[in-house]
Amino acid sequence: MKSLDLNQEQLQKMRAHPGFIAALDQSGGSTPKALALYGIKDRSWANEDEMFDFVHQMRTRMITSPAFTGERIIGAILFENTMDREIKGQPTGDYLWKVKRVVPFLKVDKGLEPEKDGVQLMKPIPCLGELLEKAKAKRIFGTKERSFIKQANEAGIKDIVNQQFELAAEIIAAQLVPIAEPEVDIHCPEKAKAEGLLKAAILEKLNQLSPGQLVMLKLTLPEQDNFYADFVKHPKVLRVVALSGGYSREEANNRLRRNHGIIASFSRALAEGLSAQQSDAEFNAELDKSIQSIFDASNT
Repeated sequence: MKSLDLNQEQLQKMRAHPGFIAALDQSGGSTPKALALYGIKDRSWANEDEMFDFVHQMRTRMITSPAFTGERIIGAILFENTMDREIKGQPTGDYLWKVKRVVPFLKVDKGLEPEKDGVQLMKPIPCLGELLEKAKAKRIFGTKERSFIKQANEAGIKDIVNQQFELAAEIIAAQLVPIAEPEVDIHCPEKAKAEGLLKAAILEKLNQLSPGQLVMLKLTLPEQDNFYADFVKHPKVLRVVALSGGYSREEANNRLRRNHGIIASFSRALAEGLSAQQSDAEFNAELDKSIQSIFDASNT
């Protein structure tokens, strides 16, 4: 694999700028729930196309808000449907970077396999090469790919990490930065043990990367504060980001503050309190409050 040839301004922003990543990548089965929380019930659309029209309206309202800028939000994760659409006459990724100075990422996984050995691996990603080529053509900086750990099962967790880094190798080869997201269920009965197994498996893979190759890690906030400090300072890790994982925004922010060097990549927690029924002034004020609270927790 060759070293990455990246947009250097975006690379520096992801490496060092204070802020956090907005996860705007709900897709498929999670979209109706996200819309319901926003105040749009599932009887509001006749088919999937109309559903994605609604979700693009919601995301457009967030992204175009005066509160949503690169001063506090350094990156945004999109799913393919959002990447393929436009905001104010520009491709979404271009609008994010050129107008808002927010680095665009693309969710590339296609969901999860049934549970085996206490984990859910990613489903196969058909036509991955074509998707990565399209992402590059649309000036996307990196990707995100999620798998899910339910039990502290060593074999299952090794399978998760192997799959994540095999996929990361393909993404690096396509000149993009992968965000590996091996999420640990916040309800895992032995969560701390699972995190220990995950950390060991990831460190082994990080140490096998070649010079110049970079990954990002998106992880569940750990039971032991600063447990992932080795990742924060690892030369192959561009940034460590945290998912909210079902915690309320308040709980996620409290946990995040105790993990220095890790920044948020929140989805549901970012949109908490936003509603289609709010006036623009109410919506922008609520989003500003949410962004500031997550920014503060990310940069304690």
